[in-house]
Formats: sequence, C-alpha cells, structure tokens
Amino acid sequence: MSTIIKELDREYLLSTQDIDFKFYQNERDFRVDEIAKEEFLGKGNYLILHVQKIEITTWDMIAVFAELLELPAQKIGYAGLKDKHATTTQYISVESKYEPLLKNFQHKNIKILEKTRHSHSIRMGDLKGNRFSINLYDVDLMDAGKIEKVARKIAKNGLPNYFGYQRFGRDEGSVAQAKDMLKGEVFIEDSKIKSFLISVYQSHYFNEWLRERIILSREKNNSEFLLLSGDVLLSKDGKLSTPKIVPTKEFAQNKVVPTGLLCGRDTFRAKYEAREIEERFDDEFLQEKGQRREALIYPSNIECKFVKKETMLTLSFSLPKGSYATVFLESIAGKNYTAKDVKQDKSKKKR
Repeated sequence: MSTIIKELDREYLLSTQDIDFKFYQNERDFRVDEIAKEEFLGKGNYLILHVQKIEITTWDMIAVFAELLELPAQKIGYAGLKDKHATTTQYISVESKYEPLLKNFQHKNIKILEKTRHSHSIRMGDLKGNRFSINLYDVDLMDAGKIEKVARKIAKNGLPNYFGYQRFGRDEGSVAQAKDMLKGEVFIEDSKIKSFLISVYQSHYFNEWLRERIILSREKNNSEFLLLSGDVLLSKDGKLSTPKIVPTKEFAQNKVVPTGLLCGRDTFRAKYEAREIEERFDDEFLQEKGQRREALIYPSNIECKFVKKETMLTLSFSLPKGSYATVFLESIAGKNYTAKDVKQDKSKKKR
C-alpha cells in the first residue's frame, strides 16, 4: 500500500519530518515582546506606555484606553498588532496631558509596565521586530538538540517569509471571500473588512509565489534559495533594484535579499526569468497599492532552555517586523500548523 503524503501549503527549504513537538498559543506558553524602533528620549509632549496584555487583542486594548481617556482610538499611537492568545508587550503613545488619568489604572488583562516621554507619537510600523519565547512540548533530550541545530541552520541560511495561518482567519475562508469580493460577486460595505480582505488576497498570492520558489530551490539548488535573473532585491539601506547580473556573492553575504510581490499598483515588478514565475501570482488590475516583501528573513538571538521533567524546550528568538513565529516553528518541524493545532484543551492544560 502506498503512503499518501499531503502537499503542504507552505513548503520549506529543509526536510525535517523526524522532528515532532507541540506548542500552544496561550498566555503561559507563547510570549511576544515588541522591540522598539528607536530609543525614547525621556522628554517631550507624548507619553509612551510600555504595556503588557493577556488574552486581549491590540484593538480591544486600545479601546479600553480610549474609553478611559475619553478620546478617539485614532489618537492612540501603536506600532503593530499583537497576538490575542499570548502574553504580549508593546508600546503605545498618547499626549502627555493624559498622564494623570492613568495614575491608578487597573485592568485584569492589561498592565502598564513603564512610562516615559518622547517627542512624537508612535506610528504604525515603528518597531524593529519582536522577541518570542515559546514552550515546545513532548520534547526529549535528543529532540531538543535537533531543534536547536535546525533552528540555527535556518537562522544562517534564511527562513521563507510566509504569512502565517493567522493571516487568513481560523477556517481560511477569507481567501475565497476576498476573491468573490474582487470579482464583484460579494459586496462588502465595511471599509475595514474590505481592506482586510484585500490584504488577505495579496498575502495569499505572495505565499503561493514563495512556495513555488522554495520548491524550485530544493529541486535546482540543493535546498538553498535560488536567485533568478530579474529578481527584485532589497539592500540593507532599504533600496529596491534589479541588477543585470545576479548578485550571488552579495546575497551570500546577506547584503541583499530577494523580494516577492504583494500585487497592486505603483510597485516594482520582477523581470526576465523571475517575472515568468511572478506573473502567475500577480493581479495587475488590482487598484490598491502594491508592495514588495522580503522572501527570506533571518531569525536572530536564538536561545534554548530544556526542562527534562516537563519534556519541554523553551525556544526564544527575534524576528523582524511583519514576520510570523509560527512560520519559524513550521520550518523546524517540517509541517504546517492551523489554529486548531495550537489551541489547547483547557481540561488538559499543563501546570
């Protein structure tokens, strides 16, 4: 009898099917700490709050502060959205005149860790990245060694920068809904939902393109990412270019990284060989603004702590903004996860 191997939605460069572990997105086992883009001045007209939240979305947290301070939510600055089912820390900003109202702040899901001042408010995207600390369960000593070895190899060679399963909703039905909306078969009135569905549509095609390039790299380049003529590359100083000669040496030295298309208007398209693949995952009629996204990222500051008694390995690492910790875990395990896989039954919760 032949074994049927399910094709993965997100393919990876390494083949690591023999590593198995469990992880759960909850307040005990999944921690995310925002890394600020710049050092705060300690003076200025804006109050910077370093906040911790548990089992609440960033939007809901912002709504709590907006109600308390009696101001529109848009007046509260934040750099990015953080997971609900986790313990997370991030920075938010309000005008300094509101500081007295926060003196006795108390909330069961939110804690103010620290206050400081700065010259301007925090804007979306004002972060370097995030630091993750995740407990991996059902891990023995041999598995722990394998996990650390593979994690460090991925950090050196690059992690495919997929959008994680969280991007597409719990049942991933938002991709179909987005396509129906853009074909005119479904009308969405709410501008926020419409914007979300368009981003899902762009993310879906980026993931499909990246999957194609990863499979090609495994087949043609010994599982190292294969650059093609016409690739759009991003330099360390944030500039995009399409060199006439494939910059293999610069890529090996991490001076440039290939990018993939988030389809839309007013953005670079690849050329030549690279464009032949990219155009299959493009929508040149999409009116929303397009972007380029790094095809690879490099996890950093990897730390591992093994607790034999609990068969648990705590894996800590940092990722650049916009990247998904669960994608790193998928690459280590060589499998795809869904929201259902990481939701722990409360009756079985580890102590």
